[in-house]
Amino acid sequence: MSESLLRRAEEALLPPIVALLIALILGDVLILLFGESPAHVYGRMIEGAWGNSYGFAQVLYKTTTLTFAGLSIALALRAGLFNIGAEGQLAAGAFGAALMGISLPAGTPGVVAVPLCLLAAAAAGLLTGGIPGVLKTKFGAHEVIVTIMLNFIILALLNWLLVEHFRVEETLHTAEISAGAVPRLSEFIPAFHGSAANVTFLFAIAAAVWCWWYLFRTPGGYALRATGLQPEAAEYGGIRVGRVWIKAMALGGTNFVLGYKHYYEDGFTGGSGFLAIAVAIVGRNHPFGVVLAAFFFATLSQGGLAIHALVPKQMVEVLQGIVILAMAASVPEVQRALRNARKAVAA
Repeated sequence: MSESLLRRAEEALLPPIVALLIALILGDVLILLFGESPAHVYGRMIEGAWGNSYGFAQVLYKTTTLTFAGLSIALALRAGLFNIGAEGQLAAGAFGAALMGISLPAGTPGVVAVPLCLLAAAAAGLLTGGIPGVLKTKFGAHEVIVTIMLNFIILALLNWLLVEHFRVEETLHTAEISAGAVPRLSEFIPAFHGSAANVTFLFAIAAAVWCWWYLFRTPGGYALRATGLQPEAAEYGGIRVGRVWIKAMALGGTNFVLGYKHYYEDGFTGGSGFLAIAVAIVGRNHPFGVVLAAFFFATLSQGGLAIHALVPKQMVEVLQGIVILAMAASVPEVQRALRNARKAVAA
């Protein structure tokens, strides 16, 4: 392994490891305060998430949504933008997929219907993500304020459309899609029976691979990263910074509609878009890091269901917060320690 590759690996892997160790130590203290054994609580959590086929499949299902949303935030962060709008973008993407699936004839082949539903979801995500990008570029509006307020606007608009035009009888969801549904993983792995895990998990992995290729192997990705590092220098070098900002704010999700319920339901996101901010940060804005971070937070979410009898249910949320804070604090400290260590070795 070359020295530069080893250096990049150290800088990428050590901060999350340190953050996780800090979170575990602080989590031990909190668990002891509730009079429980940390080993027992963590054991129950791992058992609930990985110790049975259904739990592990549910982790994969939750990983899918968090990966899609985390990638949208990571791309924006790479361009120097802080996207708080993943919650609204997820809902808009799911709604777009549902409308496309409803409008297609029932006999539409899957090889045609699924790509059309994915394109509809991407278009909805592009629209909701592009609005803050345009406002940032044209009027200098701060993307944090715009995206967080746009969440409420998008969710309220979708709720109105659902209630007034698309709901089925007295329910708060659309009709089931006529075409475009993807199979659940239980059709290929019978042990996953009953789980919501579905083939869109593979789409999420493919999206991460595509994002990696785009970021590190294309001129567009170079422009995006250069804009995030120093927008003034990027503009001076001929990069259209405003255009890059608009592109960086778009991505959509389809996991819930195509793979699970087969309809759009009000409130289905359940805060996944906000949790995806933590996924992007812990994943260091790297596509593959986002996948690993999404899997980690999905494990916490699913495993937390198994420990409610031992500690309060808010314990998992506290652990998530500790991981985020530890990550934010450990990154600069670990990088500083690595630099000092390299200087000492060189001397």
